Amino acid sequence: MNPMHTSSKIYVAGHRGMVGSAIIRRLKAEGFDNLVLRTRQELDLIDQRAVEDFFAVERPEYVFLAAARVGGIHANNTYPAEFLRNNLAIQTNVIHSAWKNGAKKLLFLGSSCIYPRDCRQPIKEEYLLTSPLEPTNEWYAIAKIAGVKTCQAYRRQYAFDAICAMPTNLYGPNDNFDPQDSHVLPGLIRRFHEAKLRGDEAVAIWGTGQPLREFMHVDDLADAAMLLMRSYSREEIVNVGSGDEVSIAELARLIADAVGFRGRLEFDPSRPDGTPRKRLDISRLEAMGWSARTRLQPGIAGTYAAFLAAQHDPVERTAP
Repeated sequence: MNPMHTSSKIYVAGHRGMVGSAIIRRLKAEGFDNLVLRTRQELDLIDQRAVEDFFAVERPEYVFLAAARVGGIHANNTYPAEFLRNNLAIQTNVIHSAWKNGAKKLLFLGSSCIYPRDCRQPIKEEYLLTSPLEPTNEWYAIAKIAGVKTCQAYRRQYAFDAICAMPTNLYGPNDNFDPQDSHVLPGLIRRFHEAKLRGDEAVAIWGTGQPLREFMHVDDLADAAMLLMRSYSREEIVNVGSGDEVSIAELARLIADAVGFRGRLEFDPSRPDGTPRKRLDISRLEAMGWSARTRLQPGIAGTYAAFLAAQHDPVERTAP
């Protein structure tokens, strides 16, 4: 296994997004100073020729593939072609060019949505492709599954050290807080905040509120990503989760409290719930000595503080 040193040349794809920026924070905190970074305007990862030219010139040694087209249920249902096409292009271009230009190692970041809708709980890595996916996010899930299989194929055929981590639902600074296209946690932060400012008496929330979800702060994912990049080199995917599992109704109340919204929560059962439950089995990662450190309630409070700060100092995001 090739050791990663503070002088190693490292490329973080999607460095302005939630995951990528967390990895950058962690790298800089540990003294890594040879970072290769490009905004979407500087490098469109959907453009195969542009990606090939970038890797041929820069030749990074280590690649964190955190760039993706992401969103919640509404976005997945509204833009299925973009979720499939763009993610397939991004990950295929980066993985192929990294291998072709001699990268020592690549970490591909997937998503827990790759697992079947009605999975046994907690979800083990080997449950992948054992039954149908959740229809409301299958386009994104299929693209991410293809990314996993691409990494495994390049490892088998070319001995390329490509590894795959599957994080649970993430939240934290630099998240997408759009009220329509975001995931549930940041979307609710935005909606409760605006409802508080308007003095609304109630906030409508999609679904019954009964589905259970596991949430993890993005800084914990960055911590796991560093561990895996340094010490893991196998074909099998690795789940990254927190154990913080709550119902959507409980989550909404926690967010309302953090934001200071005192009105009613009105659930709309005519809207889709998504997967009933999705908790990851993280025993494979725990065996490496890792565990999440950020608890949900303070994590939400910190994320709301970051949201408020971003309203005064907005930064363009490229990929969560």
